[in-house]
Amino acid sequence: MKNNILFCLFALLMGANLSAQMKLFDLSEVKLKDGPFKNAQDVDLKYILALDPDKLLAPYLLESGLPPKADRYGNWENIGLDGHIGGHYLSALAMMYKSTGNKELKDRLDYMLSELARCQAKNGNGYVGGIPQGKVFWDRIHKGDIDGSSFGLNNTWVPIYNIHKLFAGLTDAYQYTGSEQAKDIVIKLGDWFIELIRPLSDEQIQKVLATEHGGINESFADLYIITKDKKYLETAEKLSHKALLNPLLQKEDKLTGLHANTQIPKVVGFEKIAALSDNKEWSDGVQFFWNNVTQKRTVAFGGNSVAEHFNPVNDFSGMVKSNEGPETCNSYNMERLAKALFLDKNDVHYLDFYERTLYNHILSSQHPEKGGFVYFTPIRPNHYRVYSQPQTSMWCCVGTGLENHTKYGELIYSHTQSDLFVNLFIPSVLKWKENGVELEQNTNFPYENQTELVLKLKKTKSFALNIRYPKWAENFEIFVNGKEQKIASQSSEYVSISKKWKTGDKIIVRFKTSIHLENLPDGSNWSAFVKGPIVLAAKTSTEGLDGLFADDSRMGHAARGKFIPLDKAYALVGDKADYISKLKETGNLRYSLDSLELEPFFEVHDARYQMYFQTYSKEEYKEKQELLKKQEIEAMALEAKTIDKINCGEQQPEVDHLYKGEKSNSGYEDGKFWRNTRAYISYQMLNKNSKGQFLNISVLDEFNSDNITILINEKPAVISSADKKAIKIKIDNKEVLNIKILAKEGKISPKFSQLRIVTN
Repeated sequence: MKNNILFCLFALLMGANLSAQMKLFDLSEVKLKDGPFKNAQDVDLKYILALDPDKLLAPYLLESGLPPKADRYGNWENIGLDGHIGGHYLSALAMMYKSTGNKELKDRLDYMLSELARCQAKNGNGYVGGIPQGKVFWDRIHKGDIDGSSFGLNNTWVPIYNIHKLFAGLTDAYQYTGSEQAKDIVIKLGDWFIELIRPLSDEQIQKVLATEHGGINESFADLYIITKDKKYLETAEKLSHKALLNPLLQKEDKLTGLHANTQIPKVVGFEKIAALSDNKEWSDGVQFFWNNVTQKRTVAFGGNSVAEHFNPVNDFSGMVKSNEGPETCNSYNMERLAKALFLDKNDVHYLDFYERTLYNHILSSQHPEKGGFVYFTPIRPNHYRVYSQPQTSMWCCVGTGLENHTKYGELIYSHTQSDLFVNLFIPSVLKWKENGVELEQNTNFPYENQTELVLKLKKTKSFALNIRYPKWAENFEIFVNGKEQKIASQSSEYVSISKKWKTGDKIIVRFKTSIHLENLPDGSNWSAFVKGPIVLAAKTSTEGLDGLFADDSRMGHAARGKFIPLDKAYALVGDKADYISKLKETGNLRYSLDSLELEPFFEVHDARYQMYFQTYSKEEYKEKQELLKKQEIEAMALEAKTIDKINCGEQQPEVDHLYKGEKSNSGYEDGKFWRNTRAYISYQMLNKNSKGQFLNISVLDEFNSDNITILINEKPAVISSADKKAIKIKIDNKEVLNIKILAKEGKISPKFSQLRIVTN
């Protein structure tokens, strides 16, 4: 009897905890109303429907030995990442269907799943994938034949990253639409993968995980959630990359130089595993990562990284200079991490980051009229962004882009068992059928500083309505049916209103926002104007927008147009107190600043822009500008004589130049990437119009010709000059240079930093 009483008490306590746990609404329960987010959703829907499922399925059919019904897409979909967009497409179809109810999306999803099931049945072992020569590749892995680098595993481009997209797409198809076929396919795929790695030691698995692998650990955590079979959770832990995890557990910052979007999905997996297994140590490690990235590595609009890599926390100059600013995929995954932490910790603080990134990076990453997704968002003044096109662009940020704009309703509201939470001020209608509550939110935020909430109930009902008091909100006020409520909460908390609600009850929330300057995290004198959660920027020119809408070239996602020297950018000169006072409001979140007009960054499209401004006192302006001008002249002179270049060890430049290698390592030190080898490395460089006369090769340690052989188009290189850090090679007039560097007799090569074709 005593044990029964204790059990009942324990059950009651557990029930109370569960009832207090924050939960999301189904996407079908939240409908967007007219506004920037509804427009973005509509534009994304058109893009989704413009894609051909048979083209996306072609790699899967080919690899299973079935005849494709259409030619595969080009670009990244036929140079090694074949099939990865198909996985994202499943997620996008499932989430957009739940958000809109559009039947064509469900029909496409069902068709995709039926074709994938056909491929899986043909393979006969649970495997389905679009990875080129996948069966040969996976057989090598199964036998323990593993040679990997940061993005190449047995000279295959990020194969586990690729298949993770299919895992995620199938999981989303099941979780959002209840598709039993998706569930069946993903369980069989998971079992195949477990058998694939069964013979491998933990050390061999960690060697496999050295190559970018997306969130494969999260996929197996999801399989555990779906099936409750512990073998999947055990596999999730086994597939967690210790080279990243262990420093996080020790609270050590080892992120600088790492490929950012390789790391973030791993941490999303760590978080899910920690929550499922109640592992506080892992949870603390995730929190350390979160604080490090959001506080030390994130710029005003929510993005992080330069040329896809985490830059030093004390030096953002590389990002300021680069045309390859923060990658949209990073913010996609940081938003997923923010959502997971918010739900796990019941902590409203995570919404501050989520909201800032949602408005300024995610919303701005799609063209609001023509459609198309952005890969890099440069903060370099007077540069611009490039947009994808449905038939030419198959980048990773197209995959995440397809998803980003399907799920804006996911976190506007949340709930516990009985109480309702308003998290974001986005025009929408919530239908909480389970509790008989409908809430309509009418707002023109961020263009006006208020929102109106109107309740519609089946019958009067007592519950707590909790309204987020944002960190940025000033003079926060709430009125219920015209009566002002006393607010005891502080910012970054909820204001809770408990009463017996009835149909027609109206809640009005009002607040003020002010503009402030936000410096880069390194403390340098580059600052952005921010009002509330909205980053302001200025269009500066519409000239020289080369490749604005991308072609199918390998690096079509980067804005390759002319660089405008940094010393030509608008600067703020004078007393800091005067910088903001110079702004003159012109309405609709627009402000004149001398010859410039600042506006919300998410509205800046089809133009060069300036988001960050240097701030100077009058005394230092001339001296600092002269130094900047000198640096820019030197940089522009080098770029002017450069025909092609590769930063060795940096992912996209190497993939772009068809990197291959064996027994090769890569790394980052002293602000530079590098790659060495005990066997060989090779690249293909383009000498456009045969203008280049020399190939300059830089090393970080010391060049020693006794250790290596260099071949160009299969002939020994002709070295014009050399010193300990660099060699200069005379090249012929061919437009294509196949460069192969071989280590002699197993000796280790130098750490190669850069290859550059120059005119003189």
